[in-house]
Amino acid sequence: MNNPAEKDNKMAVMPVNRLIINMGVPVIVSMMLQAVYNIVDSAFVANMKDTGEMALNALTLAFPVQMLMVAIGVGTGVGVNALLAKSMGQGDMEKASKTAGNGVFIMAVLYVVFLLFGLFGTQSYVASQTKNPVIEQMATQYLKICCGLSFGVLYFALYEKVLQATGKSMYSTIAQISGAVVNIVLDPIMIYGWLGCPAFGVKGAAYATVIGQMASALCGLILHLVANKEIKNSLSYMKPSGQIIKGIYAIGFAAIVAQALMSVMTYLLNVIFVRIGENVVTAYGLYYKIQQFILFAAFGLRDAITPVVSFNHGMGSRERVKDGVKYGLLYTLGIMLVGFVGLEILAEPLAGIFGLSGETKALCVSAMRIVSISYMFAGANIAFQGIFQALDSGLESLIISVCRQFLFVIPVAYVFAEMVLSGICGTWLVWMSFVIAEVLSVLVSLIFMKRVNKNRIMAIRREAV
Repeated sequence: MNNPAEKDNKMAVMPVNRLIINMGVPVIVSMMLQAVYNIVDSAFVANMKDTGEMALNALTLAFPVQMLMVAIGVGTGVGVNALLAKSMGQGDMEKASKTAGNGVFIMAVLYVVFLLFGLFGTQSYVASQTKNPVIEQMATQYLKICCGLSFGVLYFALYEKVLQATGKSMYSTIAQISGAVVNIVLDPIMIYGWLGCPAFGVKGAAYATVIGQMASALCGLILHLVANKEIKNSLSYMKPSGQIIKGIYAIGFAAIVAQALMSVMTYLLNVIFVRIGENVVTAYGLYYKIQQFILFAAFGLRDAITPVVSFNHGMGSRERVKDGVKYGLLYTLGIMLVGFVGLEILAEPLAGIFGLSGETKALCVSAMRIVSISYMFAGANIAFQGIFQALDSGLESLIISVCRQFLFVIPVAYVFAEMVLSGICGTWLVWMSFVIAEVLSVLVSLIFMKRVNKNRIMAIRREAV
């Protein structure tokens, strides 16, 4: 029998097509604003006098570690999100409160790990990607600050996902906006030395980023305490529970790997592309940050699909789960279609914002126009990953991540780079690696979806009357 509290919960009663939009729009806005942190930093440092292009290259080298921190924080948050939403769907508020509390404990442990890397590991990491001493110094300075003060990005990831899991995704967007505004305002002040502030240069971009992340985390915490009255927040709920932590990572591990692979992929591609030229690394790094506005929109919708499908899976509603899958795919494909058209039209003006030299700008435009061909396939893969996570099929989600962000892209990129270095083809060929990876991965996704539909969705009891 359904939990009587369900009649008052929009996750249980709102039509699924409207529910995904209702929850998805704030999350999409939130995720796109997350991309602002890196885009804004890049825009301002690219226009630094004399060293702008080297500074942009430095941020590109630092970016994989930033993505790794976000990956582990957000992936853990996704695990908290899905387990908390499923517990609420089952009416188990005690477990929901323990899930949120254990999330607080886990983030403290993760912060210590990133702090230690910031203190002892950043220089070796940066040196593995460049021999330019100016770029190496800039990237190391930037990373030390981002890692040393990473508690902001971690705790925002937690409270963002908790607010989304309880159906209050608008509040998570408010928290994200607060940090984005702080970052945008502080960037020119701290980079260029406006309003009496010292001109910190690249370090100023890092300070602006971490202060913005702290603002988002603080706002997210306050909104959670005010809005989520059903979740208890005493210290006893933060006591680590092996069962809860295992449950969080049974779901969240695949999400961590999915996003961490973005970091690994970017790092390895930096190493491959620098053999062709530093301008290829710069162009790729800038393109990657621009495309985040589209990919993060798809990630945002995925993060709305996951709790909707997970909640109704826990509630035992087959029809609502099927609707979640259907509308989740349709809406994600719609977002990627808009992204494809937008980049094809706006590639030239977008690349021009960052004051790049002619060759680097041409490479960036080429990347945008070629890689965007893969967006419809990428959208399907991203939606399927969220669906698999919600239906306790984390392994399938993990395999899709490995396929699209490692197995089908790194070897192909390496071979194509060798062809470019041999003079067989132009640099444009390396951008085709992403198209090939997404097309092959979507074939794997479809095979997995057929199996998950049979073993998970069709196994749900029929709709209660």
